[in-house]
Amino acid sequence: MRWIKKLKKKIKKPLKKVYRFHMLRHVYPRIYKKNAKKPVNKKKAVFIEVRDENLSSNCRRIYDRLNEAGFALSVHYLHMSFARRKDYEMYCRAMAADIADAGYIFLDESSDVFAALPIRKKTVVTQLWHACGAFKKFGLSTAEKKFGDDAKTLEKYPFHGNYTHMTVSAPEVVWAYEEAMNLKGSGVVKPLGIARTDVFFDKTAEQAAREHLYEIFPQAKGKRVILYAPTFRGHVAGAKSPNEIDIPRFCKALSKDCVLLFKLHPFVKKKTEIPPECGGFAKDVTEDMEIEELLLAADCCITDYSSLVFEYALLDRPMLFYAYDLDDYYDWRGFYYPYEDFVPGPILKTQDALLDALRALPSGFDRERMRAFRDKYMSACDGHATERILECVLGE
Repeated sequence: MRWIKKLKKKIKKPLKKVYRFHMLRHVYPRIYKKNAKKPVNKKKAVFIEVRDENLSSNCRRIYDRLNEAGFALSVHYLHMSFARRKDYEMYCRAMAADIADAGYIFLDESSDVFAALPIRKKTVVTQLWHACGAFKKFGLSTAEKKFGDDAKTLEKYPFHGNYTHMTVSAPEVVWAYEEAMNLKGSGVVKPLGIARTDVFFDKTAEQAAREHLYEIFPQAKGKRVILYAPTFRGHVAGAKSPNEIDIPRFCKALSKDCVLLFKLHPFVKKKTEIPPECGGFAKDVTEDMEIEELLLAADCCITDYSSLVFEYALLDRPMLFYAYDLDDYYDWRGFYYPYEDFVPGPILKTQDALLDALRALPSGFDRERMRAFRDKYMSACDGHATERILECVLGE
């Protein structure tokens, strides 16, 4: 009956709140405390991947260095927002037990479960964060936006707690992370650089990236490589990619001397459908190449509100900003800096304008503006970020 469904729906929300409170305030902390009777092992490091299915580029660089140094290492994949509740809880329980005697813990995203644990003072926790710079808002900065939770809930169940160090790409953006993570005045947020950006200063990495691209998409050889890498729309669990590029039309206009690659946000599960007749021009390489490889291989990047704008700025190449839904995105999530003044390239809101800009390249590429952008938001990313982070974390 209809009234029964309404009653169930009415009861479900408060029950979920009670259950969340029980798990975060009692269950997970109890598991941690039970396993925290052993001494802290300063040769043990644990990596926590909150959503990713693989070790992220940031964590991988630190992992490899610690592995070479003889540390005991483990990785926990929580699959937050994607796993069934029962499985997610199992992953969180295992994580809480394993980190209880770890000397070092590394994350590259936030977790309310981790933030709820009574981490021991001798354990060093480093939030590597997955994005550079400060672009679209997150955390407490989104409390009044459609994307975010309400401020009361975010304060009751913080996602950013227990950090010893939080690494960012430049002094300029420290304030934004302190605001989003409620860390003002803590000294936790440090402009040490972002570990995964070191690859952009590796002289052999670009050639290797291009060779990898040619292996999976031979049609790219000898042509200008255009990368389209937008951020996702909606909430994480139901993330969608924008579908505002008419592939056959772009193929007709650009295929003579260009190829178009699609790299979707990791949260997006549905990939780009490439019409068969455009198979030699366009390809979704989301599953084939890492974003760092693609940025190195691309001659031009089209994005919208993605933080990859910061990494690509290190390469001093043209960027176009296809922001057809900019007004809606302001309402949905918002930005730390006014979008129109912030981005280091043309803002385009129609396919006609985007095609015209692509045809005109390299005309319209303001190299001085790009360099000023890089110097302001990426000054700590110089090819030695991993080294600096480890020196700070290990106290060397």
